[in-house]
Amino acid sequence: MLETFTLETFAGHEGESFIIRLDDGGVLETRLASARAWGSGSANHRVPFTLTFVAPGTFMLPQRIYRVEHEAIGAFEIFLVPVGPGPDGMQYEAVFT
Repeated sequence: MLETFTLETFAGHEGESFIIRLDDGGVLETRLASARAWGSGSANHRVPFTLTFVAPGTFMLPQRIYRVEHEAIGAFEIFLVPVGPGPDGMQYEAVFT
């Protein structure tokens, strides 16, 4: 599934809720703050892009693979890295190359 994701998969969902499933059975509700391209792709490879998610508060998850769920996109696993606190909460980033 991840292989088929492109910037366009996420670009229309900025501001929407994405749920991160935690090991203890809990969830962390985040919102997609941005979906941005960086660099360029090739004829047989997608354009690299980054996703930035924001969670309320200052609690910081460690970097690792998490199950993420979205109403329209579905469930998928991605590697999230905490970027640090921002004006709206803790920021996490995922990079697709």
